[in-house]
Amino acid sequence: MPLLHLSLPPHRLLLVAGGRRRRRRLLLLPPSPRRVCVRAAASVELEVAAAAGEYGLPFPSERAAHHRELAAAAAAVERACRLCVDVVKRSLLSGEKKIFEKNDQTLVTVADFGVQALISLELQQSFPSIPLVAEEDSASLRSSNADNSSNVLVESISSAVADNVSNTNSLLTHDDVLRAIDKGGKDSASFDSNPATYWVLDPIDGTQGFSKVDDTLYVVGLALVVNGKVVAGVMGSPNWASDTIANRKDDSIASRYDRGILMIAHEGCGAWTKRLYDEFGQFTTSKDTWNRCFVDSCSVVHKARYCLSDNQTWNMIPLSVVFNSTTDESKPRDENELLTSYVFSGSLCKYLTVAYGRASVFVLKARTKSLKSWDHTVGVICVQEAGGQVTDWRGEPLDLEADLTGRRDIYPHGGILITNGVLHNKLTELIKANY
Repeated sequence: MPLLHLSLPPHRLLLVAGGRRRRRRLLLLPPSPRRVCVRAAASVELEVAAAAGEYGLPFPSERAAHHRELAAAAAAVERACRLCVDVVKRSLLSGEKKIFEKNDQTLVTVADFGVQALISLELQQSFPSIPLVAEEDSASLRSSNADNSSNVLVESISSAVADNVSNTNSLLTHDDVLRAIDKGGKDSASFDSNPATYWVLDPIDGTQGFSKVDDTLYVVGLALVVNGKVVAGVMGSPNWASDTIANRKDDSIASRYDRGILMIAHEGCGAWTKRLYDEFGQFTTSKDTWNRCFVDSCSVVHKARYCLSDNQTWNMIPLSVVFNSTTDESKPRDENELLTSYVFSGSLCKYLTVAYGRASVFVLKARTKSLKSWDHTVGVICVQEAGGQVTDWRGEPLDLEADLTGRRDIYPHGGILITNGVLHNKLTELIKANY
């Protein structure tokens, strides 16, 4: 059980993650009043359903031990996706290009902070005793006040959160927003070596792409961990293209609406997806649009489709000792060459791609001894419930409790291997033999 848990409201500022040597930059929105009246942009139906713990999941509560938690998580992530889309629209309309730099080697935006604050606040309503482990904290916002930029940033974040939070019966102050962000910060909770229940949040995975204000993929990811095991999770991706436009260029207005998915997963209940938008480009709240999601069925190593991180090359992967690689889908394939793709930014986008069945394998080399838990936790449950498998390069499951006090780091040997399950043992043996 956690030794410490502070009840803080959940919202966060959108940050974009750049290269390791880049400074932290902050994308600003037009300022809003210092004290913000909370109002929800979502429909009344969604608010009522979320409050009742009945988000309209595709399986009954008697089949799912964590049905209420998953319903609340799904509602919160959908609201977070709305916030992200709102930030992009307001940035385009306002033309604001102010950049706030920090020397912490990451890029951050209003949406990152806003999403963390929003989800923190939403979860606090129904599950105040469950700690949140998340990527951001408000330290940079509280300290960056030399030219009054901190107030402008907090106002932008507060405005984005207030427009999307479900609680419309209270006022949301700037301090509420900062505390909500810190609810997931590194000093918000301390664990001991005993099993615990906690949320893991990546407010925006793929922030660097998000900051470009285009159709680059990014994911809002939230998972529930119980006794060292991921039991439920939600991934929201507003720019995910539907199957009808994923493999062709289509700039029509209709194609722009045919984007965005929410993927949920619960232990023993499968992985499911639904569209975020309806045919008019508005967020949908339909409860009967869920589709069961499965990994692909490819069982031949050289015929599978492989994903790599944008910042890694093929020669960094042990499979390069055995196979060449190509990104040309039209090129005839032979048993000595593998088809690879680098188009998906963000680790969670690769998990989403494998779980959805658009790729068979994602191979990640760990550049440091530890990786951040929020970059992987929700992906594990989604891939597994879709029929796939996730391990380190030795074939061992990811140990989410290796970081005994913080639950913020994982220590996979070599890296992470995500597959459709059928190929997993074959690839593990190849990797172990050449690493």
